[in-house]
Amino acid sequence: MSKGKVAHYTDIKAVEFGPTAPGAKIRVLIDDVHDGAPVYKLRMIEIDPGGHSPYHSHPYEHENFIVEGKGRVNIDGVWHDLAPGDVVLVPPNTQHQYRNAGDTTFKFLCGIPVDKLIPSV
Repeated sequence: MSKGKVAHYTDIKAVEFGPTAPGAKIRVLIDDVHDGAPVYKLRMIEIDPGGHSPYHSHPYEHENFIVEGKGRVNIDGVWHDLAPGDVVLVPPNTQHQYRNAGDTTFKFLCGIPVDKLIPSV
């Protein structure tokens, strides 16, 4: 059972997504393995100017809150502009991609179920 957690997000290591997502990093802020959170996994995604996530889908939703910067999200072939304060729901089994559309790092929180993890990201 978790005893709770208090941390600054920058104290949690940012990991590169890999070759299909140039300029994109992920910080796993809260999860089941390290924090004992049994239901929900919270991540901070950071995309450098010119960077993007892969165009992909998976069998669970994404729940996003835009924290900083300008970005775009493609949901099933439709692009949407994003700015701080915007929220995004990507339904399960939906093709999607995030892109940085500005001159600074694009940052957003991403929540997913803990038992449905994206391999390697």
